[in-house]
Amino acid sequence: MKEKLAKWFRFDEYGTDLRTEVTAGFTTFMGMAYILAVNPSLLSAAGMDKGAVFTATAISSAVATLIMAMLTNYPFALAPGMGLNAYFAYTVCIKMGYSWQVALAAVFVEGIIFIVLSLTNVREAIFNSIPKSLRLSISAGIGLFIALVGLKSANIVVNDDSTLVTMFKWSTATNATLGLTVALALIGTIFTAILLVKGVRGSVLLGILATWAAGIVCELLGFYVPMPKLGLYSLIPDFSNGISVASMAPTFMKMQLPKTFSFDFLTVIFAFLFVDLFDTLGTLTGCAVKAGYIDENGKLPRIKGALLADAIGTTIGACFGTSTVTTFVESSIGISEGGRSGLPGVIVALLFLVALFFSPIFLAIPSFATAPALIIVGFLMIQNVVQIDFFDPTEGIPAFLCLAFMPLTYSISEGIGIGFISYTLINLLTGKKEKVSITMIIVSILFILKYIFI
Repeated sequence: MKEKLAKWFRFDEYGTDLRTEVTAGFTTFMGMAYILAVNPSLLSAAGMDKGAVFTATAISSAVATLIMAMLTNYPFALAPGMGLNAYFAYTVCIKMGYSWQVALAAVFVEGIIFIVLSLTNVREAIFNSIPKSLRLSISAGIGLFIALVGLKSANIVVNDDSTLVTMFKWSTATNATLGLTVALALIGTIFTAILLVKGVRGSVLLGILATWAAGIVCELLGFYVPMPKLGLYSLIPDFSNGISVASMAPTFMKMQLPKTFSFDFLTVIFAFLFVDLFDTLGTLTGCAVKAGYIDENGKLPRIKGALLADAIGTTIGACFGTSTVTTFVESSIGISEGGRSGLPGVIVALLFLVALFFSPIFLAIPSFATAPALIIVGFLMIQNVVQIDFFDPTEGIPAFLCLAFMPLTYSISEGIGIGFISYTLINLLTGKKEKVSITMIIVSILFILKYIFI
């Protein structure tokens, strides 16, 4: 069996082995398992059945990730995207007044358009048009972005009226348990870093498990007190209701087109399409650079399969009852553990299916336990920044803006947009037209139109 897997997933070509690939799969899943708790919570705000969304999230993630592994042999995992699910619930449904059934229809239409774009090489052309400096800055920017996600999810970094963000202050904290989780996240980060320095295999995964275990011990000793209103839940898996799988019937195939097509509805479809397109391109670029997949021509082999898997995942997700499914930036966690083939994706897919039956275990993993993984992987991804030629302003300034805007706007696509626009304008207006492709110009114009009308 071991030899068959090695041959099927081409371990020799990637210079990897079974243990590394399996560890990478578990690590990636542990880093993104939070989506199983967060997505149902967000979409339930739009009136969707929480249990059905949980099941739809797990199954659509498993199917899409498996398709990615089979079509590309890359360790990229997919799940309903953060940001897009919030847009689905709070903007489309709550603010604009559309029902969740209509919002699902918009996601479905977006998925179909994505499939067409993938088959006609449009998305591939966009990917291949990205200059090397922007590719590297996208990877580094995603590193900063996911580090911020980790810092924010663990409350190490919090909102502040005067400075926008600031560090958590124990001296003024009114909740001891919240302060404890911040401390555990920081200790977990240092612990993971030490494991990384020592060259311990599976250091990121061990960091997640160790931080979670420390939290469980604190809860058993009475130092950690669950407070659901503050988002502090019990860290101990609860199997009091037994093992069961929530029915997907309340959301399955419930898409519903509006009675009349309006400009607003077309805007919703375009917004889903635009954000998903560039979040996906950004994630694929960042992860591909980190994994060393980019060839000598600056292209990602088998990119059509990767883009098609993403598009199919979105379409399937809408049918099952969840928001846009996209390539997850947390795939970089498994890549940092050495994952290079499609086997980590297969492992992730299987674990999503297992999660259906053992949801209490995965739902008990707190955000402060996954935060160290995101912070350390952020460090690993930003290492690509040293390859950018900052001494050439036409390359360095757009790259800087791209990587800076991602964490500062809390959006991968916004960083890419600013990077594209600034690169195009700076080079065109300084007489370096040969550096800017037609695709870059078209995409930059689309970004400008997006900022004006959306």
